[in-house]
Amino acid sequence: RTDLMRVNPFNGVVSLGHSGGTVTMWKPTTSALLIKMLYHQGPVSALAFHPNGHLMATTGKECKIKIWDLRKYEVLQTLTGHAKTLDFSQKGLLAVGTGSFAQILGDFSGSHNYSRYMGNSMVKGYQIGKVSFRPYEDVLGIGHSMGWSGILVPRSSEPNFDSWVANPFETSKQRREKEVHSLLDKLLLETIMLNPSKIGTVREAKKKEKPTKQGREAEMEAAVEAIKGFVWKNKTKGRNKPSKKAKKKQELIAHARRPFLDQQLKEEQSLSKKKQKLFEEVELPASLRRF
Repeated sequence: RTDLMRVNPFNGVVSLGHSGGTVTMWKPTTSALLIKMLYHQGPVSALAFHPNGHLMATTGKECKIKIWDLRKYEVLQTLTGHAKTLDFSQKGLLAVGTGSFAQILGDFSGSHNYSRYMGNSMVKGYQIGKVSFRPYEDVLGIGHSMGWSGILVPRSSEPNFDSWVANPFETSKQRREKEVHSLLDKLLLETIMLNPSKIGTVREAKKKEKPTKQGREAEMEAAVEAIKGFVWKNKTKGRNKPSKKAKKKQELIAHARRPFLDQQLKEEQSLSKKKQKLFEEVELPASLRRF
């Protein structure tokens, strides 16, 4: 029976904490069990992974917090105390939450020897359920029985982010490109090749569809209606006569119709030439048709 599952951010290995005090590790790409170890004498209540993927913190019901080295699968440090929830920050600080008290442990010497860095007490009666550090911000989020709270934890997160690794402000286009690049990185070079049947070929140009007679008439009527609905500006005295406006409007209508009429005339001429040529070919004597 298990009520606890965490994923190692370094290699994607899934760890499960069981009620018998054991922790099992699984790989998403295979159904075989990677490792099974007895971590505590009682049920495992919480576990967390260091961002570098080499350390893991676990706690059990026997009121002990253990820091493990995943490269050797041995205990580096054992701390006394009960914890309901654990979480590592980007800088390696360990947040421990239990009851209405949250404690932050730090390893500032680099010897994997965690000691108390700071603590925070909630209002009496508030039961902490989850603690989690915010990436790229020195803030620890605390979820409790009455809602959510946040405290400032200096030196807990990275001050700058690498956009090639994790960009918290990435756009949808950048996210799509990153997904494509990550997929290409997984493919072997031998599996990427050009299609030999397409090399040296030229893509055929798409033929433009000729507009129909009804379509040309509709476009011409739309152009004429746009000119008829045009609002004329009042000009100076002597140039604002209705006759001049009507004459100008007729000129604009004729100018708008001209391209459509010219196109129609060209098509009629080409059609008549084709008919004439076909008629001449039919009228040739049988003795001359082979030429």
